[in-house]
Amino acid sequence: MPEKPRTPEADLAFLRSIVEGGGPKGHLTLGVAYLAGGLLYGGQCLFHIGQFMGWIRWPDLANLAVVVGVLLAFTAVMVWSVREDRKAPQPGPMATRTMNAAFSATGMANLAIVAIFGAGAVREQDFSIWLYYPAVVFAFQAAAWYVAWELKKRVWMLAVAIGGWLTAAALGLLVRDPGPYLVVCTAALFLLFAAPGWVMTRDALKARAAR
Repeated sequence: MPEKPRTPEADLAFLRSIVEGGGPKGHLTLGVAYLAGGLLYGGQCLFHIGQFMGWIRWPDLANLAVVVGVLLAFTAVMVWSVREDRKAPQPGPMATRTMNAAFSATGMANLAIVAIFGAGAVREQDFSIWLYYPAVVFAFQAAAWYVAWELKKRVWMLAVAIGGWLTAAALGLLVRDPGPYLVVCTAALFLLFAAPGWVMTRDALKARAAR
């Protein structure tokens, strides 16, 4: 079949996407993952704050159901977002692919950290060891967001990177102080995960609609 004729406007939009690091797919999977993760796990932290304050006194099985439910919901969102991204198979520009690779590498490193801190907490019978894991996650995320800022030079990305570094340091210092620890973690999940996720999801949907 004959190809559709290209217009100067389409060529200009394509060149702009390369310069700005956008692309027809945008960052839908990444954005949805951040948005869902921030909202779901931020909500779970609010639940734990309620437990800490004595406002929620549920049986152990009900508490476990909340934790498992959050995990299953996040997994379902991830499966959906990956399937959605596959509907638009066109590769994005180099900046977009580099940014996605940085976040994917961070996610792979997080898996190793789960094993390290999880095994250490079980072996030492000390739950506070596990609480260092979120601090390391925010540090890794800060590094990934700094890479994103270097690629795209968007001020909000640098703000998220700085916020991640500050959150990592704060959580590391508050491991033995559960109340403030939960407050910092909750705020960081909403501000440094859900908010950037909403921005990326919005931009990705706009890019897809423009195509």
